[in-house]
Amino acid sequence: MTSLLLPVVTGESSSAARLPVAVNAHLARYRGRSRDHTASDLRVFLLWCAERDLDPLAAQRAHLELHVRWCQEVRRFKPSTVSRPTSVVCGFYRTCVIDGRLEHSPAQWLRRPTVPPESPTLGLTHLQFEALLTAARESANVNDFALVAMLGLLGLRIFEACAPPTSPTSGRSTATGCCGWSARAPESSSCRCRPRSGGRSTRAVDGRADGPLLRNRRGARMDRHAATRRLRHLADQAGVRLPRMHPHMLRHTFVTTMLDAGVDLRDVQIAARHADPRTTMRYDRARKNLDRHPNYILAAYMASGN
Repeated sequence: MTSLLLPVVTGESSSAARLPVAVNAHLARYRGRSRDHTASDLRVFLLWCAERDLDPLAAQRAHLELHVRWCQEVRRFKPSTVSRPTSVVCGFYRTCVIDGRLEHSPAQWLRRPTVPPESPTLGLTHLQFEALLTAARESANVNDFALVAMLGLLGLRIFEACAPPTSPTSGRSTATGCCGWSARAPESSSCRCRPRSGGRSTRAVDGRADGPLLRNRRGARMDRHAATRRLRHLADQAGVRLPRMHPHMLRHTFVTTMLDAGVDLRDVQIAARHADPRTTMRYDRARKNLDRHPNYILAAYMASGN
């Protein structure tokens, strides 16, 4: 478990003593990766306040507006990147009100940046993904095919792909996701041992009964930085020319490919483990295509006489 973001101090001013308690009380509402990410985003705001000698518990709405502008104009963050820590700050002040540390939240009327309806992340086309799979299948590195398969065929997040225990005989992959959720998905035929894959997907197991599936050259658990380097190497081998190859592009490809193939949005949401269907809809590149308009289904239903 992540350590507390701020140490609880005693013998100092009431303001200095109240802030660590408030911060740690808010972080106690989360666990796992969600707690890590919340602490990271909240730390940015607290450091911003410290640089300006501002007590976060005495901040007003105008201060929070200035912090949002600082993220946009100084740090040059994209709207989605600004929206996430802003939501964390709003949640922090909401917890302070619930716990009785503040009478009202200064973030109640805070204006949040508008997030575009479409995800800015670039995904691979069907042919590019096939080329990447082929390069991973033919790679001498035993981790490459398992890495690409878990990200692009199972839709795991990178920290989930790097963390799950080996399960060589179950035919399923199990990983712990955000908020401690357990993700369990059947391996597709492309991910399991087919004749043309030559058993590449199980070579990463290497006869082990436990431990991380993906390992680096030292035998330790592969992290996201090592995974990114492997993906960029495979992209070069496959002739996939993209400006910035990173692991989330394969999860993006996983979602967009299913939507393009006509899989129901609800089923894609469940497969991607999105808490909000609006998150899945941001990946739907063809959602404005009139050929998929529900009026056609309604007209066909009415014409059938049922």
